[in-house]
Amino acid sequence: MNTSGRSRGLALLGPGIGWLVVFFAIPMVFVFAVSLGQRDPYGGVDMSHLSLDNYLRALEPTFLPTVWNSLRYATATTVLSIAVAYPMAYWISRYGGRRKPLLLVLVMLPFWTSYVIRTYAWMIILRDNGVVNGLLGLVGLGPFQLLNTDLAVVFGMTYGFLPFTILPLYVAIDRLDPNLVQAARDLYASGRSAFIHVTLPLTMPGIIAAAILTFIPAIGDFVTPDLLGGAQTTTIAKVIQTLFMSSHDWPFGAALGFVLIVLTILGTVSGLRFLRREVIG
Repeated sequence: MNTSGRSRGLALLGPGIGWLVVFFAIPMVFVFAVSLGQRDPYGGVDMSHLSLDNYLRALEPTFLPTVWNSLRYATATTVLSIAVAYPMAYWISRYGGRRKPLLLVLVMLPFWTSYVIRTYAWMIILRDNGVVNGLLGLVGLGPFQLLNTDLAVVFGMTYGFLPFTILPLYVAIDRLDPNLVQAARDLYASGRSAFIHVTLPLTMPGIIAAAILTFIPAIGDFVTPDLLGGAQTTTIAKVIQTLFMSSHDWPFGAALGFVLIVLTILGTVSGLRFLRREVIG
């Protein structure tokens, strides 16, 4: 690449890099600085004695169940989202026809409503006298306790982040050359065998991208576990929210938040490296 081409590339990357520096890198520096301070008696931040004590607290075994809950919910949400989104993305790509733009708009339609409002709607659906138990009562079943359970949290998060899963899967499937699948069928592969050995491997980059885009917001979500899981459901995001808003322990909350961001970045980088190997080889 010549000098002018490199300059044009840097010019194109400039706005994105500037955005990341201003709205990600600089705030991260402030978060890290606050995490080194201590909470003063009035709920403020004392920066006179900087230390790593908050990080030592964050690594105490008492927080392991909270971290495990966050990973468990995010992983279950990611797996369920891919299981639901892949058939939907496949159908839109292969059978959507002229309706593809409309179907993709319908996928994005929930984003036009506040996430908190949509989560409250799930509370109405899952409560003891809600929609689900009402329908089950018509056939002589229930009522079952659906609200304030792990199932409610996973379902609510799956619904909330499903568009993040559908869109990259749709792109990966839509770019797949149908002739490759047809060639496998011409070689006497069954539909199932052609899917397992042709369609699935060739759309694996889309699956990895969808998993990353779903897992990242899921592990940082505190609204859904709080509203659908109840007070007994603890996640790292809920603890951070409580430390900032209720306990006013900003240094410890910043330390937990910084640890969560670092773990998320490491997981994302690992996923992107795997995605690069799948695409480039």
